[in-house]
Amino acid sequence: MGYECPVCGAEEADGEHLANHLAFTALVRGGDHEAWLDDTVPDWADRDPESLAPEVTEHAEETETEAVTEPHGHEMPAVERTGEADLSGEAAAILDDARELTEQLRESSVADPDDDSETQ
Repeated sequence: MGYECPVCGAEEADGEHLANHLAFTALVRGGDHEAWLDDTVPDWADRDPESLAPEVTEHAEETETEAVTEPHGHEMPAVERTGEADLSGEAAAILDDARELTEQLRESSVADPDDDSETQ
C-alpha cells in the first residue's frame, strides 16, 4: 500500500517514502510541509525515515500505489542546469555541511590513497 501526502497529495510508495518526502520538502522548501510536521511530529527533524514513518502514515490516506513515484515538479526546489538550488536557512546550512564533508573526504583520499599496488 502506498500513501498520499497529507499536505500536497503526492502519492508515495510506502511509509518511509512518505516520511522522506515530507522531511525533505520541509527542509528544502519549508512552508506547509514544515508547518504540518511541526504540528504533527514536533521532533521530526531528529528522526530517521524508519522512525518517522509510523507517525506520518497514521495521518495519511492509503492508496493503491506501490511503485516508486516520480517527484512532481511543483514540489521540488528550483534547480538550474548549474546544479544550484534556491535554498535558505537550515537547508542551506545542511548543504554547506555536506559540501564541506565531501571536500574533506576528497582531500583525505588524495593525501592518503588506499592503493594496494605499493605493498605488493
